[in-house]
Amino acid sequence: QVQLVESGGGLVQAGGSLRLSCAASGGTISNYAMGWFRQAPVKEREFVAAINWSGRTTYYAYADSVKGRFTISRDNARNTVYLQMNRLKPEDTAVYYCAADSGYRGRFHYTPAAYSYWGQGTQVTVSS
Repeated sequence: QVQLVESGGGLVQAGGSLRLSCAASGGTISNYAMGWFRQAPVKEREFVAAINWSGRTTYYAYADSVKGRFTISRDNARNTVYLQMNRLKPEDTAVYYCAADSGYRGRFHYTPAAYSYWGQGTQVTVSS
């Protein structure tokens, strides 16, 4: 069973950048599709980005709201997934969660229920 620990959240001004990390233990991230979700107060948890690696090809998916600003990546050697967030907006404020999907079959899942393993989350606050 894989354990996930996020880090890198914090307070940043609008237009700034943050990089979130998700360190995995107890399992290898290359065996999963890895995703980032976020949840703002009184809102449902929503998909942000996902990544999967198959042989020499890496596949990506992004929510429309972050496309062009956020970049997901993975370092298999470090067993870590990253989320680089640029040009942050106040509406990006949320708790960000890392998750692992063991049921990937060639198509990314965009709902939290499809992901089996979750981290505890890291707070990102963007001030205007």
